[in-house]
Amino acid sequence: MNDRELSATKETIENGLAVMGIEMGSTRVKVVLIGTDNVPLASGVHCWESTLEDGVWTYPLGEVWAGIQSSFADLQKNVEGKYGVLLKVVKALGFSGMMHGYMVFDAEGNQLESFRTWRNNITGQASEELTGLFDYPIPQRWSIAHLYQAILNKEEHVGHIAHMTTLAGYVHWKLTGQQVLGIGEASGMFPIDIQTQDYNIALADAFDADIRNEGFGWKLTEILPQVLGAGEQAGELTEEGALLLDPAGNLEARIPLCPPEGDAGTGMVATNSVEVRTGNVSAGTSVFAMLVLEKELSKAHPEIDLVTTPDGKLVGMAHSNNCTSDYAAWINLFGQVAEALGAEVSSSDLYDKLLPLALKGDPDCGGLLAYGYISGEHITGFSEGRPLFARSSDSNFTLANFMRCHIFTALCALRTGLNVLMEEEGVEVDEIRGHGGFFKTPVVGERIMAAATNTPVSTLATAGEGGAWGIALLAKYMTRADRAETLPQFLGKVFEGSMSEAVQPDPDDVAGFNEFFDRYHKGLAIQQAAVETLA
Repeated sequence: MNDRELSATKETIENGLAVMGIEMGSTRVKVVLIGTDNVPLASGVHCWESTLEDGVWTYPLGEVWAGIQSSFADLQKNVEGKYGVLLKVVKALGFSGMMHGYMVFDAEGNQLESFRTWRNNITGQASEELTGLFDYPIPQRWSIAHLYQAILNKEEHVGHIAHMTTLAGYVHWKLTGQQVLGIGEASGMFPIDIQTQDYNIALADAFDADIRNEGFGWKLTEILPQVLGAGEQAGELTEEGALLLDPAGNLEARIPLCPPEGDAGTGMVATNSVEVRTGNVSAGTSVFAMLVLEKELSKAHPEIDLVTTPDGKLVGMAHSNNCTSDYAAWINLFGQVAEALGAEVSSSDLYDKLLPLALKGDPDCGGLLAYGYISGEHITGFSEGRPLFARSSDSNFTLANFMRCHIFTALCALRTGLNVLMEEEGVEVDEIRGHGGFFKTPVVGERIMAAATNTPVSTLATAGEGGAWGIALLAKYMTRADRAETLPQFLGKVFEGSMSEAVQPDPDDVAGFNEFFDRYHKGLAIQQAAVETLA
């Protein structure tokens, strides 16, 4: 950046023309500041991990605020270091978070139960019964499934619920006083009526009728957040909210906020995948594919979520709870081996050296097999997970095949769901756009994803910025001068000429993945035995 560009950027920040987005993901809280050209100017990060408490994956509220404040302080530090200015005000702000889950509060705003995240697979009975009641797929991760399971479990807190929301909705509420959600995030709480762009009232009435004899003092729509579409304003940062975000007191209040969204919606925005026949894959701790549908599916499929884009189009979503966590653990182990041998190798070097070996392995991974089930996997019917690696005595046990096996297996549950959309329902997609940590190592992620989906895969230079950049773009869209401009039109300008050339599926890779995929499903009995045997 030359002196002229530096001066212009400083002026943008000082005049409050930059826009900020914060996303609370599974392993990090990230904040991104973008300029008038939508390019990231600076970022801040706070790393965290979910906690398993009494069999429930959760994040305590204290950690939520510590993470947000830490990431914002990191952003301020980076802005001062790069541009020599103190960040005090922005043009707009948006919050995103991991979708689904269960956060409930009483009339005084007290949390009634610990936050139950998307990672939990403890609502199988509720998911099955609600899918039957609604004739509409209700995944275990959805907020309504958690609520219904709590009712089935006779949990005492249910009668005291005044407000139910998601992580992004909770943070937005505390910063603005507004109990609202973007439509994409809301569609992970309860089914959306595409025609009305609001909760499906017929299904809400069916739910109320089903639990009428329980005697709760609320109806479902009374405890759900209000639904807002992309481009609408969702309140302003209050004085109290500004101090929650920045305890140092430098950040000004009255900044407008866009509707809070989930990481699925921000992933669609961050990859310009909001039009029909487009699709994106967000791959990191978990992995999910979002295909924007031309029409409704023929029937309810338990493997598929039906959600929406941030501007309200119907999306078929295949979601796997597990992706990169297990092979990241193996790479960490290899780092310990290097350290024991007296070598100093950074984490990034380990990834850059080990992951590309997967492209040199046998197409089918040489007969190796692995399951990266850190937690349960609903698509294949597991409420608990046990990471494991297996091979036969005549397998080709090489490092290249070992790495290829673990990257392949990270996508097998996803492929199981995609088969429902592409093969059973005939959904067509021209190209899949990828983002997330899975794609950080050049070429490897795109080529393996293309093999797993048999579809061209492209990425963006900004793919590593992920959902924080996506929610910043939604905040920027809210400030557009032309109110008639649609979200696809806005994103078309943002992404013009920025997509990489799509990586085409390699026939040998596709054939090899299909062979591995068959082995994966035949071997699920091994995973079941591990769950039953290893406490």
